[in-house]
Amino acid sequence: MKALLFDLDWTLVDIQGFTDYGTALEDVRELVGEWADVGAPDTSWDAPARICMEALVALAGDSRWQALSDAIERHELAAVPQSTPMTGLELLIDTVSDTPVAVVTLMGPEAARLALATHEVPFTTVVGRLHDLRPKPAPDQIIEACRLLGVPPSDTTMIGDSTWDMEAANAAGAGFIGITNHRPSEFAPGTVTVADLTELSHHLASSELRHR
Repeated sequence: MKALLFDLDWTLVDIQGFTDYGTALEDVRELVGEWADVGAPDTSWDAPARICMEALVALAGDSRWQALSDAIERHELAAVPQSTPMTGLELLIDTVSDTPVAVVTLMGPEAARLALATHEVPFTTVVGRLHDLRPKPAPDQIIEACRLLGVPPSDTTMIGDSTWDMEAANAAGAGFIGITNHRPSEFAPGTVTVADLTELSHHLASSELRHR
């Protein structure tokens, strides 16, 4: 692998645990009412967070999408000061210091960059949710991150905590490693998984990435 792509929330930093997605969901419903079920994959996210993200997927390309995203991002921005690093973040940063890295996240771009700065994560290529990119589990964000890094998806590995990350990676033709955060795996059988960022760092240090 020539590059790594990381999800942000519950992969590098815990922001969801401090985000008032319940109120965000009230804002979403006030803005857009109801939306069509898009059959998004099941995931272990809290229900209000999952429904907010499903709304963003369902309304991709809709004229109301940016207002919807902005309403959710206000709550994400408010949560960043209370957010916490995931176990092993410092070791991971050291492990991948010589590797091209991008962050591919469903969070708003301003909130994502603030979270990275708050926790001193030196990953500067960030693809947050944008109006002109279909969000994960579609492949668009991963493809855009690869374009910015100058590598094809087949030479990258996406690392994330959810089936949305896995499906986006598969659709883009990228590799995938799932982080379980010490919970039962929700990933497809045969998926490479690690419990946390510490285990991921050990896996990467012994892999072909270290010797590319």
